[in-house]
Amino acid sequence: MTKLLVSVTNVEEAQLALENGADMIDLKDPAQGALGALPIEIIRQITDYVHTKDSIETRYVSATIGDLPMQTALVYQRVLEVASAKPDIVKIGFFEADDYQPCLDALKSLADSKVKLIAVLFAEYEYPDNLIAAIADAGFYGLMIDTAHKNGETFMRYIPDEKMKALSSQIIERGLVFGLAGSLKVEHVAKVKQYNPGYMGFRGGVSTQLQRNMPLDGEKLRQCRHEIRR
Repeated sequence: MTKLLVSVTNVEEAQLALENGADMIDLKDPAQGALGALPIEIIRQITDYVHTKDSIETRYVSATIGDLPMQTALVYQRVLEVASAKPDIVKIGFFEADDYQPCLDALKSLADSKVKLIAVLFAEYEYPDNLIAAIADAGFYGLMIDTAHKNGETFMRYIPDEKMKALSSQIIERGLVFGLAGSLKVEHVAKVKQYNPGYMGFRGGVSTQLQRNMPLDGEKLRQCRHEIRR
């Protein structure tokens, strides 16, 4: 069953997201870019709140490392810093690079030590054909497809239907948790569910005035949750 991921910026938004059915709380600062990072102390505060909140269902916390170039030492160190705040998952944006393997080789030691890593690929970019396999071989927990340019276009603007279905199958067959995000709104849910994502991610589509830098909107959250569960 597809679950609902909601990006939040503070404890109050995390509370609102949980009250309206979010399955994963994603920690991100929309004002800082596609995968803008929150300060470590804020990550820790939200993570502690979600992990201590009484709930029948387990709710997971993911946190982004920020819009960083694929420089091995830089990415590795930032993953360690974010992981120190104890989110369940650390998300790493795979921005354009000539070679992703050095980063994957370095991060494999973290994945082997039980830090759950999710690679975020961007729909606007072209990636090597073997990258999904390399991500799985590096021990990553999952892979999400998002958009780098927050201009209102979804991943469907850049990835044709048949290619998206093939990518979905490849990711799932590799045993990776699969997520889809990027300017999604409630009206996209039925279409996106056809690609069988484990998680569907929202920010702008569940925010006031449909603007990702505005506060979350409880009614839009409920609408998305309802459509995902249909």
